[in-house]
Amino acid sequence: MAAAFMALLLVGTYSAAAGLAGAGGGGAVALAKGAVPARFQPLVQKWGNLCPAINPALLAAQLYQESGWNPRAQSHAAAQGIAQFIPGTWATHGIDGNGDGKRDVWDPADAIPSAASYDCEIAGYVKKVPGDPTNNMLAAYNAGAYAVIKYGGVPPYKETQNYVKIIRSLEKSFARPVGRVAPSRQAAGAIYFAQKKLGTPYLWGGNGTPEQQGRFDCSGLTQAAYRTVGIELPRVANDQYNAGPHPSRDELLPGDLVFFSDDLTNSRAIRHVGLYVGGGYMINAPFTGAVIRFDKIDTPDYFGATRVTKDGAAALPTDLPPG
Repeated sequence: MAAAFMALLLVGTYSAAAGLAGAGGGGAVALAKGAVPARFQPLVQKWGNLCPAINPALLAAQLYQESGWNPRAQSHAAAQGIAQFIPGTWATHGIDGNGDGKRDVWDPADAIPSAASYDCEIAGYVKKVPGDPTNNMLAAYNAGAYAVIKYGGVPPYKETQNYVKIIRSLEKSFARPVGRVAPSRQAAGAIYFAQKKLGTPYLWGGNGTPEQQGRFDCSGLTQAAYRTVGIELPRVANDQYNAGPHPSRDELLPGDLVFFSDDLTNSRAIRHVGLYVGGGYMINAPFTGAVIRFDKIDTPDYFGATRVTKDGAAALPTDLPPG
């Protein structure tokens, strides 16, 4: 019966994918709903438009990659705050963003404007270099402006090229789509895995191991489902939200991750995730005492969705500094 129900849900939904694949659009970059915690969103939106080489989603991607939105983060290399400035760089490039007469690396109202200002200053150093000015700025941020000028663009350093790719991929997860989001090529395989787990008892912290009798919690199930198609998602739901762009409710396709939260302004507060299968339903591992099952997604705590991409998942930080 579950297989028949699944077939009914999928009929017609994948047929929309061809129409979505070629759609697109342009316009100013806005932030995806809730992707930036509400307390930081006005700062990111304002300062992300400081110069043409940056935008709010790009600035958000850098901050998330640096600290995971933790204003008290401090790395082993002494980088400090939400933007992870080392003391020497802060002394030279930190600004008084909120106009209170102090430059405080631990205060996001100073650190976020300083990160944007620093990006724009670096962009100015390489503004005459051919190629994409944002990629050149990111490369100069990582490898220094001299290397970008020397090579006439992003230098052939694996670390630098990877940094540019990571930030540009993360940028897509923080930007509000201006057109249709391309459908996922891996979605069918992820759904196939999750469908086979229907009826399996829930286990808090479950990863589906033999020792756990193949049981899962919500994010363990979605992680395992996408692992079968070669995509490695983070373990917890709120990190999985940043693994790709965010289709609107009326643009959902099977395979999208759907998220739920008691705070609809902050993706870091997400507490549940499921795998959308069409028709307003998801497969999910809901809570202790329940089994993996179909549930409706249209509830008051519905937060939003992510269309997982391999690059998006690979760009997520795995070693954030402690706070």
